[in-house]
Amino acid sequence: MSGGLKFLSRFGRQTAPGWLVVDLDAASVSVAHVVPNGGQPVVEFAEERDWDPADPKSLERVAREFGVKRFQVTTVLKPAEYQILLVEAPAVKPTELKAAVRWRIKDMLDYHVDDAAIDVLDVPLPASAGQRAHYMYTVAARNDTVRSTIDRFSAAGMPLAVIDIPDTAQRNVAARLETEQRGLVTLTFDAHGGLITVNFAGELYLSRRLDINLAQLAEFEGEARERLLERVVLEVQRSLDHCERTYPFFAMARVLVGPVPIDAGLREHLAANLYLPVEPLELERVVRLPGEARGWTPVQQAKWLKLLGAGLRVETKAL
Repeated sequence: MSGGLKFLSRFGRQTAPGWLVVDLDAASVSVAHVVPNGGQPVVEFAEERDWDPADPKSLERVAREFGVKRFQVTTVLKPAEYQILLVEAPAVKPTELKAAVRWRIKDMLDYHVDDAAIDVLDVPLPASAGQRAHYMYTVAARNDTVRSTIDRFSAAGMPLAVIDIPDTAQRNVAARLETEQRGLVTLTFDAHGGLITVNFAGELYLSRRLDINLAQLAEFEGEARERLLERVVLEVQRSLDHCERTYPFFAMARVLVGPVPIDAGLREHLAANLYLPVEPLELERVVRLPGEARGWTPVQQAKWLKLLGAGLRVETKAL
């Protein structure tokens, strides 16, 4: 259950288990330590500092305060910093896979493919699927974006083990709430917009972005909110239809909705218009949260969901 952007791997001398997730937001720096702990993972701490994320000294302060040399460190790219593209899997040897995928996505990028760092995420098919088309996700980011991220963390004395993405972070959370042999739809919103993912057997089968953010759900009223909610229902239904056509070997169990403002009416609207049960995604069912989480607002919960999901990463053999 890995995935994301494993452009580099620098494991070795870390002594603390789990992952240290460091996020540079628009106006703050957030740090969380997530430990597998055998059963339910434990969030040892999840803290936000109002340090200027543009100031190189902010990461140096993180390194000093949290003793980062003990940890394997990851961060999460923002949606504007990468693309995740569904392509048909090339019929090539594993050693040739990334080169073949690079050729396939060259016309899907708004920059030259030679300037892209890429990784791949398989969308598995069961043996019973027969001759059905085999797909995989390709994650592409500009080399400059990846290099500047790596250099920034390294300069602060905290080399990254992995650069992750929100799609796989959300998958990691949802994977712990799956029902055996059933698919799970997860819908979340944050400051960057909405994200629909579909999990099955711990794998990511669909990921779609919505240009609707958490603030809009909170602020829009009357007819404007009604139109917004109708757009969300339509996109979820389209996602369900796509999965039913493309992956008939599993059925959906339910739709999970991440933290949103209480008065948004989103869950109620989805429940009234979809054929699946609609339930809230509660982080307490996934991880054991620290005391400071008790005061999180829906906006904070929405932000931490992806970061803690990155901390739930499980390393598996790369493609």
